[in-house]
Amino acid sequence: MLRSTYVNQLIQKKKAIVMKNYLVTGANRGIGLELCRQLKAQGHHVIAVCRSSSEELDQLGVNVVEGIDVTNQQSLQQLCDQLDQDIDVLVNNAGILARNELGEIDYITVKQQYEVNAIGPLMVTEKLLPKLSKSAKVAIITSRMGSMADNDSGGFYGYRMSKAAVNMAGTSLAIDLKPKNIAVGLFHPGYVQTDMTGHQGFVDTTHAAKGLLARIDELTMENTGGFWHADGEQLPW
Repeated sequence: MLRSTYVNQLIQKKKAIVMKNYLVTGANRGIGLELCRQLKAQGHHVIAVCRSSSEELDQLGVNVVEGIDVTNQQSLQQLCDQLDQDIDVLVNNAGILARNELGEIDYITVKQQYEVNAIGPLMVTEKLLPKLSKSAKVAIITSRMGSMADNDSGGFYGYRMSKAAVNMAGTSLAIDLKPKNIAVGLFHPGYVQTDMTGHQGFVDTTHAAKGLLARIDELTMENTGGFWHADGEQLPW
């Protein structure tokens, strides 16, 4: 009797795990790579999008789509045309960081950060909108460095400005996509040890990705448009 109960519990647990189609941009390294790894381990179908793949990504056994520039509409149309399934969760993860301090600001990199970090997620979401399933979710990996209230150290002009801009884009998307029953969340992964941060930081990619996926799971139409830390803290605008 006990064995039968245990087997039934396992069966019910497996039934509760619903495989979803995830699309992750910036998937070849760092947080994006780890998101793909954990999603694959959970049994989901993963579409890993990047400009160029990596050995680590190729070894995951996910569907890799390379040669995609998130700032180029023609490139994104090619991505859309390649998709043969609807997307349940779109994770806008691609991003870049450059240090821009007052007195030595490189405005070329300021513009590049704006294009990739702010315009990119909006362009990707709009282009893939026809591919989003009913009750889909859109996650935007942003940063608390885009928060006005949280800025107590200044600097990093291009990065801060681009993340503040994508926060506004995400807020508008949450409003505009509400009639379609698509929830939008803005998520700060923490100060993560990646190539982008020179491998400095408080948490590794494993911890950050686990927290991000937990927050995405919690995203609903009731809390759409919110801004959260991967650890669950709601962040100020």
